[in-house]
Amino acid sequence: MRAINAIRMGGVDVLPLVEGGKGVAVSNGITAGHWSLGGGVGTISGVNADSYDAGGKPIPQIYHARTRRERHEELIGYAVKGGVEQARRAHDITGGKGRIHMNILWEMGGAERVIDQVLEQAKGLIHGVTCGAGMPYRLSDIATKFNVHYYPIISSARAFSALWKRAYHKAASLLGGVVYEDPWLAGGHNGLSNSENPQKPEDPYPRVAALRKVMNEYGLQETPIIMAGGVWWLEEWEHWFDNPEIGPIAFQFGTRPLLTQESPIPDNWKRKLMTLNEGDIYLNRFSPTGFYSSAIHNPFLQELKGRTERQAAYTAEAVGDHVAEYGVGPRKRIVYLTHADLARVREWEAQGYTDAMRTPDSTLIFVEPEKVPEILKDQADCMGCLSTCRFSNWSQHTPDFSTNKRADPRSFCIQKGLQGSVHAGDDAEALEKNLLFSGHNGYRFAKDPFYSNGFIPSVKQLVERILTGR
Repeated sequence: MRAINAIRMGGVDVLPLVEGGKGVAVSNGITAGHWSLGGGVGTISGVNADSYDAGGKPIPQIYHARTRRERHEELIGYAVKGGVEQARRAHDITGGKGRIHMNILWEMGGAERVIDQVLEQAKGLIHGVTCGAGMPYRLSDIATKFNVHYYPIISSARAFSALWKRAYHKAASLLGGVVYEDPWLAGGHNGLSNSENPQKPEDPYPRVAALRKVMNEYGLQETPIIMAGGVWWLEEWEHWFDNPEIGPIAFQFGTRPLLTQESPIPDNWKRKLMTLNEGDIYLNRFSPTGFYSSAIHNPFLQELKGRTERQAAYTAEAVGDHVAEYGVGPRKRIVYLTHADLARVREWEAQGYTDAMRTPDSTLIFVEPEKVPEILKDQADCMGCLSTCRFSNWSQHTPDFSTNKRADPRSFCIQKGLQGSVHAGDDAEALEKNLLFSGHNGYRFAKDPFYSNGFIPSVKQLVERILTGR
């Protein structure tokens, strides 16, 4: 493999290796610090990062307030405290000499407040802010306020152009790089648009070349693009280096750092990664954000898939083909189905899915009786972890802090799902009941000789292996 040279990013020379930011305690100060020691850019997540007690144990993020608005404030408090703590840990590991970025989900509840307060309280410890999941127009304003570089995550040249024209051209000097995240291969939330087919992945090369062309038009020839999603071995991307169509290029590794000694995910999760087959990562649209996301297909996702499949449209009055009466809920309030759908409903009931729940789209989903109180409790316990949530109908926007839509039982509490997996400990069953984000190359752990006989590298060993190749 060719030698990997340093690249200019954020005003300094670093290896073109960026740790992908994985939220809810997964990319933390330990992983970021050690990745940075390897010469690349370490990334802490500002999405509900862990903070610790006097004994060094993670403090459970338990919510005590009665209302969603009050719990939302508790959530922001946890996020700020955790973000500052992780930045300090990363700084201590590098002795202040490494490059540390913070990743934030723009659609996270209170995202701007969290970024602002973490950067204020951790001045000098964080050198860049990476942000995606939405259109973070105000990211450049925050970067200007704190004099840090910013790295928007986009999935098309068109999206970057919109950000540039509206806001980023005013803070061009602080644009450290542009992260192109492959919407078909990246883990976590993906930037697929409504015009793109989730079942037909596109080659990233022409999409990144189009992004570079647009950036060049804006005078950003020296601003690096960071390729994220689907990156495993650098030699598989050698034709991208020193390529005028691509320009300065770095690569982001999100999935591979999951399987390291420093990674905070439970050992059961690490072992599971080494057993995956191609196709075990499921691109789905169950997330309460409304975005597509990629995660390991497990009973948790299978149950969500079943809710959507066991679905029938209804009307409040007999209209057209909707003439078959059906009683919903304990009071058996009458709605109308088609005769064909009523026949399907009877089949689902015979299988044990006897309880109907209404969705915002005038449909009913059918679930097992014990699932209803669980869904309703999760909705009632909402703490506003997203700016808007289709599962609970929360919105952080005044005056009523609601989307004014019916809460959607086809989705789930993402805060619960992610906290439950990263803090599962030795509970293998918990991994089957919660959300396990992963990029679509996760199956390669089982095929890569580097991980033979269950070998789990340190971050240092992983970075060295990436640099030297197979």
